[in-house]
Amino acid sequence: MAHVTSSVGWLGAVLAYLALAIDGRTSTDPQLVRAAYLSMERVAWLVIVPCSLGSLVTGLAHSLFAEWGLLKHYWVLTKLVLVLVGTAILLVHLRTAVDPMARAVATSGDAALSSHAFGALPTQLIVHPAGGLLVLLVATALSVWKPWGRTGYGKPERRAARGATE
Repeated sequence: MAHVTSSVGWLGAVLAYLALAIDGRTSTDPQLVRAAYLSMERVAWLVIVPCSLGSLVTGLAHSLFAEWGLLKHYWVLTKLVLVLVGTAILLVHLRTAVDPMARAVATSGDAALSSHAFGALPTQLIVHPAGGLLVLLVATALSVWKPWGRTGYGKPERRAARGATE
């Protein structure tokens, strides 16, 4: 339950973050631009990061103590890689794009905000969460459909269980 909750929270928070990024990039209202970028920083650090770490920790715990196992199924391994890479990219993105943008809008005058004089940063603030959203949707689909079967590590256990019932 905790894994599903943190994962769904992560997905929802990324959607909210993406909406703020689009508002910040497309608005001509300096107050809205400032509010959007400052809110993005808060949503990212106070909601997205805890949900991503919660999803990672609860996913590891669940896979180790549940029937699926961490190394028994390809879909579980794939989700682990997606969450690890997604969390790493998230943390880098926050340090290299979100935090600098929040600092910039906090100190910029209204003229700079309305002209979007931040180079490629506003676009990057849309592209990264859009990619993150795609990764989260793939992880969700893997959880629902559980494709690809067992890994080599999971197959001997299956054979041993079959032999015990014969």
